[in-house]
Amino acid sequence: MPTATRLKLSVMMFLQYFVWGAWYVTMGTYLLRTLQFSGQESGLAYSTTALAAMVSPFFVGLVADRFFATERILAALHLVGALLLLYVSTLTDFSTFYPVLLGYTLCYMPTLALTNSLSFHHMRDPGREFPGIRVLGTIGWIVAGFAISALHAESVALQFRLAAGASVVLGLFSFVLPHTPPARVGHKVTTRDILGLDALELLKERSFAIFVIGSFLICIPLQFYYAFTNPYLTELGVTNTAAIQTMGQMSEIGFMLVMPFFFRRLGVKWMLLIGMATWALRYVLFAFGDGGPLLWMVYLGILVHGICYDFFFVTGQIYVDQKAPLHIRGAAQGFIAFVTLGVGMFVGSYMSGWVVDQYTYTQGTAQLHTWEPIWLIPAGFAAGVLVLFALFFRAPEGKPR
Repeated sequence: MPTATRLKLSVMMFLQYFVWGAWYVTMGTYLLRTLQFSGQESGLAYSTTALAAMVSPFFVGLVADRFFATERILAALHLVGALLLLYVSTLTDFSTFYPVLLGYTLCYMPTLALTNSLSFHHMRDPGREFPGIRVLGTIGWIVAGFAISALHAESVALQFRLAAGASVVLGLFSFVLPHTPPARVGHKVTTRDILGLDALELLKERSFAIFVIGSFLICIPLQFYYAFTNPYLTELGVTNTAAIQTMGQMSEIGFMLVMPFFFRRLGVKWMLLIGMATWALRYVLFAFGDGGPLLWMVYLGILVHGICYDFFFVTGQIYVDQKAPLHIRGAAQGFIAFVTLGVGMFVGSYMSGWVVDQYTYTQGTAQLHTWEPIWLIPAGFAAGVLVLFALFFRAPEGKPR
């Protein structure tokens, strides 16, 4: 790959995830503390990304892949998204905040697939070249967290304005990205293709069906972390919360590097079980940690994010790649993404918000929370999924590829 192309793709990935990281981590604190939304309203706000994840395959498959050059549709989506983010930053009532945020996520979520497909189009060896470019996205998320902390923007609307500014930069930068024509011009695309329903034939195998059910179920307690960790840290009295949470992304990079070593020795089943067990452990650490002498437990709960994410989600993607025949491999990955990032995260958003409301109380004008039961509930849920998986899942035969 030419150096100029690599540089452009790296900048694209950095900005892509900087935009998301600038508001997604800290929005919960802004909604609960500043706008005083309920837990359920905050959970629903986080569900917008899950709803958009369910819709975006239709947009990419029916529109982006058939009619427009990828770099131009990226430009349009990010520029329109920037306007919507600016508007979101001015809204204080849930009835208007929610639909506008949903409109924004409907613009943003398709760009995740589009930036990946644009990158792959210009690579000779994606397996070797893509990780080095994709890691810039994680770095962009980390830099966004430090920027939010430096600006003390965790509980103010500035987080959305910073993301909007970066979205404008990325929208304009997209015009100089390598030209990438639509991939499926003249091809007939069906709903079955878009949702990866051809992968349903894999459900005839019990272990794959258990994997799908387990992946869906584990995504329900996962949303507690994404939506409510930042408000939790804030109530503990922790400062620079956005920067502190980036320790999770730093560990993600580290565990990604050592993952091949563990994968060869542990295999699919044990990697998945360790990932699930670590999600349960994280919530136990959060439940019994505090802002004083046990603050180390909270930090450890953040640091294990690399195991939580890499050992479950990345291993799951590898497992799907192993199980699916070549002709439905893409469909299978799309189906799992729909089940987990879409349906699973949506249910998790609703459930987490409802649970938080059950343990919310008012002190003066502030909304506070009894965090121990809030974290023990997803810990128990994740442990239950772990038991289900351990009993019924069978790893594929042979050595991992």
